[in-house]
Amino acid sequence: MNSITLQQVLPAVFSDTPPSSSEIWQQEITLQKGEYYLIEAASGTGKSSLLAYLYGYRRDYTGVILFDGSPSDLLSRNSWSKLRRRSLSMMFQDLRLFPELSAADNVRIKNRLTHHLTETRLREMFEELDMADKWDTPVNRLSFGQQQRVAFIRSLSQPFDFLLLDEPVSHLDDQNSDALARLLLDEAKRQEAGLIITSIGRHPDIAYNKIYTL
Repeated sequence: MNSITLQQVLPAVFSDTPPSSSEIWQQEITLQKGEYYLIEAASGTGKSSLLAYLYGYRRDYTGVILFDGSPSDLLSRNSWSKLRRRSLSMMFQDLRLFPELSAADNVRIKNRLTHHLTETRLREMFEELDMADKWDTPVNRLSFGQQQRVAFIRSLSQPFDFLLLDEPVSHLDDQNSDALARLLLDEAKRQEAGLIITSIGRHPDIAYNKIYTL
């Protein structure tokens, strides 16, 4: 996938009181593979909804979302599954980890679908994010910031043309946020992928091609 276009998209919840100053809602914009986008938003303006629409997880909106010029709402369930395996990866704000499983097993679940990364590389990513000693630790015994890093590594454990990240560093200190940004850029450059990152404050310190206000 090389492009994602939004045409007059608006969450159904805003239908009676559409925002007047959004650079995303009720606009036409195209996001290109290989470019990095930051979407800054206040709480309650629909940033998580936006990523859920792009990922096909929710469809409670008006307007059209196009993938390489084709309407996404015409995709079959099988086509969506293929996209989520090969072209779209997402890190949810609420992480959606399996609390009873170890940090490693939470990552392996996704990686085994495509065998994208070796076990050695996964361990290196844990090391880079200061999580090597948490490899076998059940997720429910980790802090939220540690869980964020597990969810982030999981999002990298597949091929993707676009990586969607919902507030990925909200609970990280500067050191860990910088480490995540380095790993994020390395992987995005390796796959020539686009990044779509939301933030209500803190965000990875990278050179964005475009910053939108939601």
